[in-house]
Amino acid sequence: MGDVFRGLNLLETLKESIESNRLSDVKDAVEDLLISRINLGVVGDRGEEKASFMNSLRGLGADNEGAAPSPASVAPEGVAGYPDPKHPDFRLWDLPTVPDISPFEPEGYMDRYKFLRYNAVFMTSTQTVQPNSVDVFLEALSLQRQTVYFILLASVKDSEKILEEKKKASLEVLKSKGMAQPKVYLVRPAALERFDFPSLLADMSNDLPEIRAHALVLALPTLTSALVTQKKEAFKALVWAAASLSGGLSAIPVPLVASMVDSSIGVRILTKAQLSLCLDDESVERLARQRGMEPTKLKELRNCVLSVEVSKGEVKRRLAAAEKDLATVSSKLLEMAMPRNALSVSRSFAAMLKALNSAIDEMAADAQNILAAAHAKGK
Repeated sequence: MGDVFRGLNLLETLKESIESNRLSDVKDAVEDLLISRINLGVVGDRGEEKASFMNSLRGLGADNEGAAPSPASVAPEGVAGYPDPKHPDFRLWDLPTVPDISPFEPEGYMDRYKFLRYNAVFMTSTQTVQPNSVDVFLEALSLQRQTVYFILLASVKDSEKILEEKKKASLEVLKSKGMAQPKVYLVRPAALERFDFPSLLADMSNDLPEIRAHALVLALPTLTSALVTQKKEAFKALVWAAASLSGGLSAIPVPLVASMVDSSIGVRILTKAQLSLCLDDESVERLARQRGMEPTKLKELRNCVLSVEVSKGEVKRRLAAAEKDLATVSSKLLEMAMPRNALSVSRSFAAMLKALNSAIDEMAADAQNILAAAHAKGK
């Protein structure tokens, strides 16, 4: 339920902005969620594990277009950027490992690689954390940057016993540097749903600003059932904000727009949902290959037509049907949806809320079914 409450918190945040007449804040939030604008720095040795980790974060395999190569093609002290092909404003930045030298000045490393430009930084390693990396972490904390995380990347040749020993040794290094409650996340690069990555994502959701946290959730592939639920709740908050901005609330001095505009924003939101929930053909086919399955077996699980293709005609049809069927929308639902200072909601607002939320539910159900089938095959 925590994921659901997090989604509801986003909705409440957007409502408060509407109630305070901060429409520009809501517009910015809608845009940030739709494009998933977020930059993540990934520090560490440029080996196979790091490349696999950066690719998995974007739902890619080593042979996919746009994948981070191994060995890396960038100079040892250079920086390489890897945008997500589906969400181009979600970018990973491959940063060189922290040098194991003495004396070492963490400020110099951070300045050189513009450490503070990133929304979050992953300090990755396949071995025990080295002390200079801890110094960089502590310097970041002193600058009020909380979103820096130590990640132990699991090598395919390491047993779980060896991985636990490496994690324990890394925690001891952090403690020796004065960290009272150190955290090291054990991550399997090619299978992020395993080990500590879900815990890492939960901590990032708490540490990042709310809109950035949800932008990250929407950009990541559908790794777990819980993540699909988070995506669904975030999209419903996004639908509410878009419906409000369309002029559907009488206490807001924005003119009511035609259903043509409603359908345009609806297409944009549902196209983002299709990509975010990994329902597009390319994502389904890639997942099938990774699990050794026939793509058609997973494609057959897409029961919602919008999971297969988001068309303006289908969105218009759903909006029109919802407007005709507004009598079935409970007054309680609309009361929950309305800001406290809104006098009433327009038919446009109510129809968009009903039509798009229903579509999001159907698409999320398809995503859950595909994920369950893929995981069952993996086991």
